[in-house]
Amino acid sequence: METKDYTQEIIDIIRSNTSPAVMSSRLEDYHANDLAEVLKKLTVQERCKLYRILDKDMLSDILEYTEADEAAEYLKEMEPRKAAAILSGMETDSLAEVLRMLDKGKKRLLIDLLDDDVRHDIEVIASFDEDEIGSRMTTNCIIIQKNVTVKEAMSSLIRQAAKNDNISTIFVVSSQQKFYGAIDLKDLIIARQDHPLEELVVTSYPYVYAEEEIDECIERLKDYSEDSVPVLDNDNRLLGVITSSSIIELVDDEMGEDYAKLAGLTAEEDLKEPLKESMKKRMPWLLILLALGMVVSSVVGVFETVVTQLPIIMCFQSLILDMAGNVGTQSLAVTIRVLMDESLTGKQKAELVFKEMRIGLCNGGLLGLMSFVLIGLYIFAIKGKTLAFSYAVSACIGVALLLAMLISSAVGTCIPLLFKKIKVDPAVASGPLITTINDLVAVVSYYGLSWLFLIELFHMAG
Repeated sequence: METKDYTQEIIDIIRSNTSPAVMSSRLEDYHANDLAEVLKKLTVQERCKLYRILDKDMLSDILEYTEADEAAEYLKEMEPRKAAAILSGMETDSLAEVLRMLDKGKKRLLIDLLDDDVRHDIEVIASFDEDEIGSRMTTNCIIIQKNVTVKEAMSSLIRQAAKNDNISTIFVVSSQQKFYGAIDLKDLIIARQDHPLEELVVTSYPYVYAEEEIDECIERLKDYSEDSVPVLDNDNRLLGVITSSSIIELVDDEMGEDYAKLAGLTAEEDLKEPLKESMKKRMPWLLILLALGMVVSSVVGVFETVVTQLPIIMCFQSLILDMAGNVGTQSLAVTIRVLMDESLTGKQKAELVFKEMRIGLCNGGLLGLMSFVLIGLYIFAIKGKTLAFSYAVSACIGVALLLAMLISSAVGTCIPLLFKKIKVDPAVASGPLITTINDLVAVVSYYGLSWLFLIELFHMAG
């Protein structure tokens, strides 16, 4: 189904001479996400006009759909008390993310102007490091005591729903605020007043601890289809929840980071990032790869005699190197995906290595055989060499291809496993790193076999 673009309609309304009351009424007909998209297309004066016309709840909703860095810029255009009032209406996890984008002075000013309850929640969230799950939680949830009746639970729900709109799941705590379980809203609604509340509580409900690393618990969070998952402190007290939308954002962030690492970057980049910052992210790996590339080149220099006596083998060097790099990168991708399962045993990891090596051996054997036939025919027919010479060279290429693909499969699997073992992110075993290592393997295999068989054993020269 085609999605309609309301951008121009909204801009026309804002730029019209319509009275503020009518303009506000007309803009309320549009979704907050559509209005958020329009903000970046307006001038500062037009945005300031919008800040005066729309109420703070509407503006809070709009900023919820805005990137945190952009929202921070919009807040700088507002009067501080207005900005604080808008922030107070936002989800606490989104609010905390926006505050992180502000300079220290502006952030301190806005925090001091926030509602007392919101300020307390933000200070709790801000107490956790950015890579801890507690930094992404929200306090927007319904909490009731374990020992209340169904009627009292309903009254508490109605009272809290005025400030919290995540009401599909109600969380139950003990008198010490320790997490006890959860109740589905539907079950509470249809329960009779004299029905024991205890029977409605699901005590096996999933939860995470606020100080857990995001990348360590993200897989557990993905396994559950709950709208929100409770976040506890080390004393098992309920601090807040991670919502499904936050989980999606976390997964997206983690995938983005892993993709960046696979590409040989230290972090993600965006279009607005300064040139200097982009260079800083790329340079560390490029320096490492340059050093490894020099090692590969020096190894080729060791086999200078082979190149001098058999210059024809230089024609097929890129074939061996490319196939080795491709196979290694494939194994790396499979291994990183499998390693997302934290419960993987040592036996399963060994099975993964042997499986990838078997795949590399079989693919290498098949491609090596094809190379033997086709390259031998090419050298004989096109280069005009003897049949014996042609197929001796193509046999060397075929065996080198098989050996390089077998070893590359092992390298592409074992390196991320090793990194995982020593507590280093396996995605750091990036594609460029694996490719460069496999280039070294391929060069040694190819030129070593050429020297051993074609020159030392059969005394051939091109």
